[in-house]
Amino acid sequence: MMAVTSACKEGKMGMDNGKYVRYTPEQVEALERVYHECPKPSSLRRQQLIRECPILCNIEPKQIKVWFQNRRCREKQRKEASRLQVVNRKLSAMNKLLMEENDRLQKQVSQLVYENGYFRQQTQNAKIATTDTSCESVVTTGQNHLTQHLPRDASPAGLLSIADETLTEFLSKATGTAVEWVQMPGMKPGPDSIGIIAISHGCTGVAARACGLVGLEPTRVAEILKDRPSWYRDCRAVDVLNVLSTGNGGTIELLYLQLYAPTTLAPARDFWLLRYTSVLDDGSHVVCERSLNNTQNGPSMPPVQHFVRAEMLPSGYLIRPCEGGGSIIHIVDHMDLEPWSVPEVLRPLYESSTLLAHRTTMAALRQLRQISQEVSQPTVTGWGRRPAALCALSQRLSKGFNEAVNGFTDEGWSMIEGDGIDDVTLLVNSSPGKMLSANPSYANGFPSISNAVLCAKASMLLQNVPPSVLLRFLREHRSEWADSGIDAYAAAAVKADPCSLPGSRAGTFGGQVILPLAHTVEHEEFMEVIKIENFGHYRDDMIIPGDIFLLQLCSGVDENAIGTCAELIFAPIDTSFSDDAPLLPSGFRVIPLDSGTDASSPNRTLDLTSALEVGTTGNRNAGDYSGHVGSGKSVMTLAFQFAFEIHLQENVAAMACQYVRSIIASVQRVALALSPTRFSSHAGLLAPPGTPEAHTLACWICLSYRCFLGAELLKPVNEGSESILKTLWYHSEAVMCCSLKELPVFTFANQAGLDMLETTLVALQDITLEKILDDHGRRTVFSELPQIMQQGFACLHGGICLSSMGRTISYERAVAWKVLNDEETAHCICFMFINWSFV
Repeated sequence: MMAVTSACKEGKMGMDNGKYVRYTPEQVEALERVYHECPKPSSLRRQQLIRECPILCNIEPKQIKVWFQNRRCREKQRKEASRLQVVNRKLSAMNKLLMEENDRLQKQVSQLVYENGYFRQQTQNAKIATTDTSCESVVTTGQNHLTQHLPRDASPAGLLSIADETLTEFLSKATGTAVEWVQMPGMKPGPDSIGIIAISHGCTGVAARACGLVGLEPTRVAEILKDRPSWYRDCRAVDVLNVLSTGNGGTIELLYLQLYAPTTLAPARDFWLLRYTSVLDDGSHVVCERSLNNTQNGPSMPPVQHFVRAEMLPSGYLIRPCEGGGSIIHIVDHMDLEPWSVPEVLRPLYESSTLLAHRTTMAALRQLRQISQEVSQPTVTGWGRRPAALCALSQRLSKGFNEAVNGFTDEGWSMIEGDGIDDVTLLVNSSPGKMLSANPSYANGFPSISNAVLCAKASMLLQNVPPSVLLRFLREHRSEWADSGIDAYAAAAVKADPCSLPGSRAGTFGGQVILPLAHTVEHEEFMEVIKIENFGHYRDDMIIPGDIFLLQLCSGVDENAIGTCAELIFAPIDTSFSDDAPLLPSGFRVIPLDSGTDASSPNRTLDLTSALEVGTTGNRNAGDYSGHVGSGKSVMTLAFQFAFEIHLQENVAAMACQYVRSIIASVQRVALALSPTRFSSHAGLLAPPGTPEAHTLACWICLSYRCFLGAELLKPVNEGSESILKTLWYHSEAVMCCSLKELPVFTFANQAGLDMLETTLVALQDITLEKILDDHGRRTVFSELPQIMQQGFACLHGGICLSSMGRTISYERAVAWKVLNDEETAHCICFMFINWSFV
């Protein structure tokens, strides 16, 4: 037991049985300074602290260690308490939204019950009514309908009347029963969800609604949402042509809005709108919009060439202040996109409320949540960029790709003649601002070597392949479709800088190094830098860099999302990553055309939602299609841009046309291989040329295992190769086959084997046995190969190996055996890795 020291008696320090020390404010201040520099100091650092701070000399190092432990514990408790408060606020707000949604549904049920009784009564009356009475009823109904569209003049009073009507109709959609809303498939409300997302059922046009909580004040939310080009990727331009103030403090604006066309097969859309901004009596902010047309006798906007005039029905944003800060927002988008103006096969694209929800409604909510998160938790992501800067880069990539897909003449694009085949469209842009829209000396004072841009673009229809699966494969297996020589040529447009790139946590896919930069709040979009290595033969050139760097934007690659558009957009960049460097985006966009993704009735919502409950996607790959019951059709649009010197236009055009056609052929081959099927259709495991059917190979594997090891590989199954294949496919251990070549390559793997190698059946043949083994494993396996061929099998000790993405895998043991065909000659070698896991 330690006695109380004199210093303690003087109030500087006190100890209670050696377990408690009372620190003076000066001592606490000194410890706090060290804590902010190093929350967990080592014993040497604590001893150094005592030596450097005389006021701490009477405290034992053990007591200082306890102080830092307690301080870390308090910090952890404070952060946890703060996190729980945030979660509690979200739950409270979500509960309020759900209660309002419940009230709305109850009103809708009451209305349906009333209408049901009314129609029953009308049916009974119709049996005894005369024909004249029925006709009079029809005429009367028609007269009442016409009174709803009386013309108004274009005076401020007339515009205010239109604005008031727009506000009423918008509020009835946002919080009432004017539209029959059903929960969008795959979007379940919860504290971690983006919000409550609904789509329309049985109304004119397409409509989507979102309700959510954001940590921004209502005025700030309204300001962000009104700046549509900052968050709406499909928005080309918004022009405010006139602004009027109303007597109640609101404003009326006349807007002209242009939207990009998502594909080369359809024209762009434009809108002539009235936007009304006001504040309600309860303090809620409202921004609502609608199209102006001739029936309202308002000011008109003449048609614009290359655009189809679409209609926006009353839509907008209701922003209510939330207790404790933040806002509860209701978003409604309701449009008639004139599907008649596009080919029939594309009409589902303009009749899908699900696509509208993903590309417009949810995009607004994501932007708000992204800004809110950045304000509350400012962070610095890849290459020292804040999320706002990376968001601006992603906007530039999307806008540049949309410009290439649409090719508007007022942006400098003009069509050039091709080779007479219409599958690829060639455009050229030689306007001065195209390459040098930013600072002409963007890279250490070196100007661009090119003075024109050529774009080669095309669209194609795909059958029975999920967009997310296809885009994820194209991202992870770039060598399957890209030409490294073309990549090097495109990269030559950007002056290379000898700056080094951060390589921490880099993923590797088939010769390309992927450096993650940032994710959005909901992780549905992410940016990354692709470093394509091993271009030493270019390094003697003064222009073309040794390594190629691409800034890449990926979205819609979550295979659990229904009806989403998937995009893979990339552009060559300078390694200095200068903000003012020009970007020439190229890439792919795949949009589903299956209109069945929209719920046809409220009763289908539960079935569609439950069909999506397939678990997490942590170890899923492009070969796992359990989340896709039927993929339907989709349209892929691809556009590739090349900077060049104008006198080389003919050569560059021929190269670009040939390159895009080769990509189309590669995509068609990949899409055919990735076409998802169940084992009941037996098309999911298409055999590569020169190999047996998967069912036959499964039988050979099991029979050879029984022959050489004297045991059954699988539990007893029903007779038939189909049942054997299905059981082998879902076997818990990783089973994979290697060819009998000098350099063995994999030819088959079950689901566990694909998960272990982190690949797909299509890309499996690009992986060699030597590639996945470490030095010890290679020596062991290749020394055992003669025994396997002579004796028929070998048992291998545990070890480690690598997946195709470079991740380390440990396994407890492995078994290898020779697989005999029907002629009892060696066909391949089969490996089974037991109790494997990622390290």
